[in-house]
Amino acid sequence: MIKVVIAGFLGKMGQAALNMVQNEAEFELVGLIDPFAKDKELQGVPVYNDKSALLDVSADVWIDFTVPEVAYENTKFALENGFSPVVGTTGFTQEVIIELKQIAKSKKLGGLIAPNFAIGAVLMMQFAKKAAEYLPDVEIIELHHDQKVDAPSGTALKTAEMIAEVRQKKLQGAVNEIELIDGARGANYDGLRIHSVRLPGLVAHQEVLFGAKGEGLTIRHDSYDRSSFMSGVNHAIKQVVLLDGLVYGLENLL
Repeated sequence: MIKVVIAGFLGKMGQAALNMVQNEAEFELVGLIDPFAKDKELQGVPVYNDKSALLDVSADVWIDFTVPEVAYENTKFALENGFSPVVGTTGFTQEVIIELKQIAKSKKLGGLIAPNFAIGAVLMMQFAKKAAEYLPDVEIIELHHDQKVDAPSGTALKTAEMIAEVRQKKLQGAVNEIELIDGARGANYDGLRIHSVRLPGLVAHQEVLFGAKGEGLTIRHDSYDRSSFMSGVNHAIKQVVLLDGLVYGLENLL
């Protein structure tokens, strides 16, 4: 039995994770954390407003679906106190990820930070990386709900990082390109462009568009419901307890 705590359980992703954990025979929910929680327990599970109260809780895995402002401190706290983190909150810099990997290594604890837990999204990123070997002209359009605070999304950044590993580096667009409105061409990542859309009614969607002479290739993934992420979270929980280090990206566990 894997003992699990969930940070940010009142959010939409947190609620989906809560439902998944409660319905998985191999998991035992032992704690819930959210600064806005008013009840002291939920269906017999203790509820906390602050992570420091978890010091006396025996748990194996820390699921984090909070906000970028606290995700780093939460993940560091989890690692330093013996919890294997499974983190879906985005906004981590490469420097922070390196630091957290070092802590995990010193503690011999497994962990995962994943921009996206949908299996289809992971495949989309892998397909895009493969395509970039042959089609270096590429732009990313990511679309999310209008309450998402960070842009571009973690998925878009991860996709760009994977593409940059294999792509022939080049600056796209006309040499004398002029933006009549700042930002019209999107964010520049290693010469490719990332565009962020925020609209009500969306959940999480991404297109990776490739162009070449006489042809185009579009790779798209859509999450219509947050339940799409839960198979990946479930798999991650079962895998991180077997690791002795932290990895970035669900593809490392597939």
